Amino acid sequence: MKAVEAQAYCTAYTKHSGSNFYYSFLFLPKAKREAMYTVYAFCKAVDSAVDEPAAGSDPKEELKRWLNELDAVYSGTPTTPIMVSLAHHVKTMGIPKAYFEELIKGVEMDLFINRYVTFDELSLYCYRVASVVGLICLHIFGVTSARAQDYAVALGMAFQLTNILRDVGADAAERRIYLPLEDLRKWNYPEKSMLNQSYSPEFCALMEYEASRAHHYYKRADAALKELSPLERRALTVAEIMRGIYSRILDHIERSNYQVFGQRISLTTRQRLIIALRIWLRSRFT
Repeated sequence: MKAVEAQAYCTAYTKHSGSNFYYSFLFLPKAKREAMYTVYAFCKAVDSAVDEPAAGSDPKEELKRWLNELDAVYSGTPTTPIMVSLAHHVKTMGIPKAYFEELIKGVEMDLFINRYVTFDELSLYCYRVASVVGLICLHIFGVTSARAQDYAVALGMAFQLTNILRDVGADAAERRIYLPLEDLRKWNYPEKSMLNQSYSPEFCALMEYEASRAHHYYKRADAALKELSPLERRALTVAEIMRGIYSRILDHIERSNYQVFGQRISLTTRQRLIIALRIWLRSRFT
């Protein structure tokens, strides 16, 4: 398959996903935008191998297949559309293989772990499935300084914690709890109550505590961003658009008083585009 055909596949895959990320990619130059479409397609496909496995498939074997395909990417012999496209971008932008390996390890954790006792345990998961994606994106944006890496890691943590808070109800329906069990005990909210999707003052206290943790990582990302040069900050505009969208989702969760057991909290397309345009314009004129 030719690289241009592979890219078209990744672009269509990302566009049809309905992801929040799609709206931030629109503001990138063509080469970087296409790289982001491809990285997103890879992340989504690997995640779907576990979260939405095809009938009759073995998620463990599927992840092994993705690891083998990753080896092929870096040896110059990819075969699938996503990996043909990825091979082009990792070569052009010098993206380390280790980041993609860490991501697959993070997705694999969902096959064996449905509870996290401590926040340290959850942090490893968040780093693997979210922060390393940010580190990958730095190579696409062309900003890889140590402080930029601090920014990407903190922002990935904030995004994943926001996702976890938003999806508490959906995860409970699957008998899965991402919030640390030590925190459930701290706020006197039993696992059984979570699995039964019981809304209570104890649940709200727990969620408020976890939301404050997400805010902590947004603030860490902001502190790191402010230490970067104006040129670096402008290169990270897409990441800032994502911060705007995800922090707004967190705000909606808090304003709903943590009503996350019903309809999934999200932003409309119009809201996401307004946020994206506002942040893009601010980056151009500041």
